[in-house]
Amino acid sequence: MRGIKYGISFAVAGLVLAGCSAGNQAGADPAASAGGGDGGELTEVTITLNWVPYGEHAPFYYGVEQGIFEEEGIDLTIQPGNGSGNTIQQVAQNNTDFGWADTPPLANAINSGMPVKSAGVFLQTGPSSVEFFADQGISEPADLVGKTVGGTPGDAMYGTFPAWLELNGVDPAEVTVVNVDAAGKIAALIEGQVDAIQGFHHDQAPTIANQTGKEVEALPFADFGMNLLGTGLVVNDRTIADDPELVEAMVRATSRSFLEAGENQEEAVAAMAAGAEQAPEESVLAAQLEKTIGLLNLEEAPAPGVNTEDQWTKTLTFLVENTDFDGDTTPAKYWDGSFGEGL
Repeated sequence: MRGIKYGISFAVAGLVLAGCSAGNQAGADPAASAGGGDGGELTEVTITLNWVPYGEHAPFYYGVEQGIFEEEGIDLTIQPGNGSGNTIQQVAQNNTDFGWADTPPLANAINSGMPVKSAGVFLQTGPSSVEFFADQGISEPADLVGKTVGGTPGDAMYGTFPAWLELNGVDPAEVTVVNVDAAGKIAALIEGQVDAIQGFHHDQAPTIANQTGKEVEALPFADFGMNLLGTGLVVNDRTIADDPELVEAMVRATSRSFLEAGENQEEAVAAMAAGAEQAPEESVLAAQLEKTIGLLNLEEAPAPGVNTEDQWTKTLTFLVENTDFDGDTTPAKYWDGSFGEGL
């Protein structure tokens, strides 16, 4: 199977700490939450992203601009993140109402005792991949033998990369992994310090193509035998217990925003460009958003953010069998699917 190509067209087109979030303070009356849909007062809600804004996040900005969150009673503030693990911790500590984070680090966090759950994964085709310039001549995992691959210890891709190689008949010892800080991986590839990098191909590949004017290709893990659930909404267990109506409203608004952003991608990109600080230029945002919509798996999912027990079981089982994850494989421990039932 061939990898995904990204050409120059993209360039031009402590587990529970005391504390209260700004949007859902301890002791708040649940009945007052999510009341704006019927003309009531809006509930102030914060969401912390998995990283600084990129095209995957455009639906949030579009949903705010279009009044979708307001219709669900939510006055949403979008905050940049610094990695899924950090975002999950912020949710666990009640420093933010919701988080947008990757599933494998969420499973690890819950297994370690953090009081959080997924309220729904949106990227049902995981974006984890190996990315490289087209002139490397890489078209399958076997072509990585003898290459150097930049990875960041502690992230999901780093932990699953050896298992992915083995699934594809490659001895991990024959591929050299170079430890690189998350913020430095793109530079390491561009400067030739490594032959390839582990990363999210829908995010980084358009960025690299834009910066270099060179064709970038990727081997998505999902295309070569390993699909793990990707990013989605994370919420504190206490919020689920105290204010399920707010969680349901947030899931519904986010699902609507992703669906409508997919149908109006140019407008969604413009909304993000106007509303997000540190965002890439619009041509890069457009490429990132287009690929993100493809990862929602809308051909099978009834709506964005709606998962099945089978999807969760497969992801958790893979982590147990192929990584150092030692949790159980019961989906309900990690995910509350009730909030997507009405979508």
